[in-house]
Amino acid sequence: MKTVIVYATKHGAAEKCAKMLKKKMEGDVSLIDLKQVKQLNVSEYDKVIIGGSIYAGTIQKEVTEFCRQNIQILKQKQVGLFITCMNESSADSQLSSVFPKELLDIAAAKVACGGEFNFKDMNFMEKLIIKMITKAQTKDNPNVKPINIGENISTLSEEKVNQLVNAMS
Repeated sequence: MKTVIVYATKHGAAEKCAKMLKKKMEGDVSLIDLKQVKQLNVSEYDKVIIGGSIYAGTIQKEVTEFCRQNIQILKQKQVGLFITCMNESSADSQLSSVFPKELLDIAAAKVACGGEFNFKDMNFMEKLIIKMITKAQTKDNPNVKPINIGENISTLSEEKVNQLVNAMS
């Protein structure tokens, strides 16, 4: 069985997740960065895993376009979907909002794998927005500690990756 994992990433969390998936999947597994590869013959694969990272409630346009262009072929495949995002409380609703309903309905797996803040890769505005959001969250909830933008943060979950691998096996 041939599997392809297609993804797009902004600061590397979705790529890291895709690479974790590839290491754990059995058989012939290809890894495709949709920002690098524009054309892919999906019909060559038995299983297709599609993922990306969530920023401001949206996934990369390359993921959206890939799904749109290949929807008919994808509906004939075993499909897995994943996102990376830092807002765990809304991860399931975000996952449901960024992929086409047709794919969500047939997906063998739909997983939010956690996320990362890689501050060294972010621009000033991204850091400022995260600082403002977390400041508001700490004000509303004293159990949430403020974020130090000098330290990268990762909540990527190997357990969630394993759920996706098991569902696709």
